Amino acid sequence: MKVDAVLDSAELGAVPDAARRLEAAGYDGAWTAEVSHDPFLPLAVAAVATSRLTLGTSIAVAFARNPMTMAYIANDLQAAAGGRFILGLGSQIKAHVTRRFSMPWGAPAAQMREYIRALRSIWASWNGGSPLDVRGEYYQHTLMTPMFTPKPNPYGPPPVFLAAVGPAMTRVVGEVADGFITHPFTTERYLREVTLPTLAEGAARAGRSRDDLEVTCPGFVILDDGGPDVAERIAAARRQIAFYGSTPAYRPVLALHGWEHLADRLHALSVSKDERRWAAMGELIDDEVLDAFAVIAAPADAAAELKRRFGDIVDRVSAPVTPAGPAAELLASLR
Repeated sequence: MKVDAVLDSAELGAVPDAARRLEAAGYDGAWTAEVSHDPFLPLAVAAVATSRLTLGTSIAVAFARNPMTMAYIANDLQAAAGGRFILGLGSQIKAHVTRRFSMPWGAPAAQMREYIRALRSIWASWNGGSPLDVRGEYYQHTLMTPMFTPKPNPYGPPPVFLAAVGPAMTRVVGEVADGFITHPFTTERYLREVTLPTLAEGAARAGRSRDDLEVTCPGFVILDDGGPDVAERIAAARRQIAFYGSTPAYRPVLALHGWEHLADRLHALSVSKDERRWAAMGELIDDEVLDAFAVIAAPADAAAELKRRFGDIVDRVSAPVTPAGPAAELLASLR
């Protein structure tokens, strides 16, 4: 199992030192997310500051950009990182794509399948000289002149990982992606009983198997190191789980555990005008629900629990980074 970390990218100037610290500590990879900052700029900085660390987006919002724009960004990062870049994509939900990014929304699974195939066609055109002829329902790329064609990438195209929760998108991962990013809003039971069988089904459609995919699990891990902020970290995890649980698209995860009533209450609060709705939503996440989604343990014990839950079903796991050193203890235990 490879052990990754989230790269703190809030301050771009601090990224080189942060990336070097992760590499020196022995982490295998570092990931950025598209939340309140661009996910690609920090990786460009980290790429030239490190030599071994795998660098990836978990996730970049695919539908916020067209395939050509994404292809250029990913190609440049793959070259800058010397072949260490992973393009991790996600669809986001309709409201964010249409109202935050002002981009069109289609049938997301079909659109994503076409998106990734378009990326591969663009890269094949650049690296192998094949004619660019993408004519799909959502994307058409038919013009590529020498002035706009990058030189062949000596490291080839980057692997494409895809995040999914629902069955349709999970099948697309199995069909066309190189890796699967599990959503943080998942449980061991949901992975075993729903996600992985569906992933295998999608892979079989394309004549592939689970062994052709790398599975990474960026779940909730809270190190109980006895510090004064442990309670707040746990409360923050409850709020984040509640936020995800309020989204109708993620309802099946709660439903598998018989928590449909919780999904209803969270969604109702999320669309209410109650000023303290986000705090109130977090309070609905009781210890049973919290335990299903999060590993909360002392640093020396967290590794064993991560291995028990996911050791036989995932290839990469994200471990937390804290300033006080327990993460190093966790990393050593995972090793």
